[in-house]
Parts: sequence; C-alpha cells; structure tokens
Amino acid sequence: MTFKPRDLQPERSARDLYGAEIRLRRARADNMSLTRLSEILNFSKAHLSRIETAESLPPRGLSEALDAAFGTDGIFLKLYPLARREEFPDKYRRFMALAAVATVHEEYAPIVPGLLQTREYAQALLSSSDPFGTDEEIADKLEARLKRQARVYAPRPPRYWFILDEGALRRPVGGPQIMYGQLGALLAAGRLRHATIQVLPYSVGEHSELMGGSLTLLTLPDRSMVPYEEGARSGTLIEDPESVTRRRALYDLLRAQGLPPKDSAEMIRAAQEEFSHAIRREGRPLAEE
Repeated sequence: MTFKPRDLQPERSARDLYGAEIRLRRARADNMSLTRLSEILNFSKAHLSRIETAESLPPRGLSEALDAAFGTDGIFLKLYPLARREEFPDKYRRFMALAAVATVHEEYAPIVPGLLQTREYAQALLSSSDPFGTDEEIADKLEARLKRQARVYAPRPPRYWFILDEGALRRPVGGPQIMYGQLGALLAAGRLRHATIQVLPYSVGEHSELMGGSLTLLTLPDRSMVPYEEGARSGTLIEDPESVTRRRALYDLLRAQGLPPKDSAEMIRAAQEEFSHAIRREGRPLAEE
C-alpha cells in the first residue's frame, strides 16, 4: 500500500504552514526525502517528521538550518515565532479554546487530570507517553500543561468537578516520592471552594464505556455543553445533541457511583500514607521532612 502523508491545512494554523513549507521545499528539491533532509540538518528524522505533520513544535535553531538547506532567505525564521505560539496540536486546540472560557468543567480520568498534576508527576507522565521525544519537546509540553492550571487558581475560576479512577491513586507514576507529593496536591485542590474531587473505587467494578478513556464536559457561557472524549492517542469533541445527552448521562452515572468527597479525601490520604511507608522503607525522607 502506498504511504499517504498527512494532509496539512496551511490556512488553519502556523504549525501547519511551517510543516507545509518543509514539505513544499522538499518537493522542489527533487523530492528530497526526509531521510536525506535529516542527514543534511544532522537532525532526528522522527522528530523532523512530527514537525512536518504539525504534531511537534519546531525547536530553536531548526529554522536557520532549514533556511540554509533550502536557500529560503529567512522564510522559516519568520514562521518560527508564529508556530511557537501554538502550544497544542490542532486536534486539541479547539478543546483548549473552549476550556479557557467554560463556566463549568467536569472531568472523569483514569489518571490524575492535567489540571491537577504536579510538575514532577506531569513530567514523568509526559516522558513515558512519548519515550522517543526530545528533552525540548517534553519541556514544551510540560510548560503548556502547567500554564493551563492557572485558571484553576484564578480570581474568578470555573466550577470544577473531577472524578478519578482509584487507579490514579495507586499507580506509582514517577515513584513513591512523586506520588506522595501528587496526592498531597490533590488533597489541597479538594479544599478549594470551587472544586470537588471524587474517587471511583475499584469496588464499583465495570463502569460503562468510559473504562480506559477520559471524558470532559465543558459548559460554556451560553449554557451549551461540549463533551470531549480522549483515548490514549486521540481526542474527539462531541457536538451532536443526542451524543451530548448520552455523555451527560454517562458522567452523572459515574458521579453517582463515586465516593462522596469526604470519603474520597480519606481514600486519597490512605493512599498517600502507603506511599509514605514505601519512601521510608527505601530509607529516604518525605518531601516535607
């Protein structure tokens, strides 16, 4: 089967325009392959491919090298600051724009949601989810994720409701020390007046079609609702009215199955205590000691 490269829409985003320019210049250079271009630039072919398909931000220094390789007189250098402003790939950008204005944010997740992650937890998660990413790519994603958290602590924040699978408390992402700090951050977030945290315990058993994925419900200023479903490698905004109603019902069912906030906080404390024992068994002090 012939490989078909991902379609790019230069009019849609600066990331796409940057990638389209790379593809165009390769075509004009006797259909230069990505392999050959990576050799000329002394740059990872896999990373270069992700930049061309608008999945990754171009790193510092690449634009000058591309202009030199193609003789493009500063085109890539001019596009670089525009592309760097777009922290999220296009498939997430609309969701992020809606989340930035939502008045109510409800989320179910099998891991600690990005809005509640500590820097250390987020870095461990991002590094494991993209094992072939460069340090700069991971750092870019990390800063973009942490920047989103500012709205949780803003003067006039949305109403937040988080339902976490119990596995989010038990899986030692980054190790016991990082999990100890992460669970402490969850307890602190649960004390915010505008945030509610529930745990969906293992004892519930199977729980609808959301197992393994996450669901976010965004209520917008006009009171309309937009659900966003996310799997390991893809995310989908849902706007069909019937599907929106179904996602609302699924979330309400999870809310009914979850522990009350007070009991959820007790389970989080118990899990944190287990990690504290693991840290001490390793002969290491707790973060606050």
